Amino acid sequence: MEKIRRASHAGSWYTDNPNKLSEELDGWIRAAGLPKSSDVRGVIAPHAGYSYSGRAAAYAFGNIDPTNITRVFLLGPSHHYYTPKCALSTATVYKTPIGDLPIDLEVIEELKATGKFELMNLRVDEAEHSMEMHLPYLSKVFEGHPVKIIPILVGALSAENEAMYGKLLAKYVDDPHNFFSVSSDFCHWGSRFNYMYYDKKYGAIHKSIEALDKMGMDIIETGDADAFKQYLSEYDNTICGRHPISVFLHMLSNSSTKIKIKFLRYEQSSQCKSTRDSSVSYASAAAKVDA
Repeated sequence: MEKIRRASHAGSWYTDNPNKLSEELDGWIRAAGLPKSSDVRGVIAPHAGYSYSGRAAAYAFGNIDPTNITRVFLLGPSHHYYTPKCALSTATVYKTPIGDLPIDLEVIEELKATGKFELMNLRVDEAEHSMEMHLPYLSKVFEGHPVKIIPILVGALSAENEAMYGKLLAKYVDDPHNFFSVSSDFCHWGSRFNYMYYDKKYGAIHKSIEALDKMGMDIIETGDADAFKQYLSEYDNTICGRHPISVFLHMLSNSSTKIKIKFLRYEQSSQCKSTRDSSVSYASAAAKVDA
């Protein structure tokens, strides 16, 4: 029986007008001007409203060559629902204004059978925006290519569980028909986020934020999950997708395919100059087979 997850953030976080949405996405992908490569097997991309991060996200999704891909695993953080585990969707289809994405029920059953996942109900699923914000881009990029999705809500995992899920999902990396879309924004800075780390040696506050984010991005590019963990415990940078990113790093280090992450774009929602300001950072990366 069909169980639909509605595009619950359409009309607020992004337009629900199919023509307008399609035009926007095409425009951003065109502006990014990236060559499509079948070696790109995953992305890290932001999940803010499209007026904030739609342009930056194109630098991740614009790399994708859809030709050989039949499955997309979505890894997104949980903003409202607490779980120390990963949770699977109970829907059978995710709707977007520009085309629906069916869920790969076979893989969901396979993951369920491990006993390591919990299930999220439709209310939790529709309240969460972190994976939904990737869907219109995926729908656009895979237009005309039959693709199924496996949405995985990544909870507040311990370091041990990040490694455990990474090992468990690593086998899917070795199948070149599988693709991975990892959802994360970067630094949330300002009193409203309870995070105001500032290293004056960089000058303006926004420069300090950029240096902090880039330090984290450099570590992610090395693929070292432990070093990323160390960085987070030292600076406590408010990277909301820290758990999905960590699971992805463990997946890559446990797979036999050599894949390297490279960041292609970095933006901030505004440039903080005083402690009254606030901003969110957006970074886009492609994970590419390293020949």
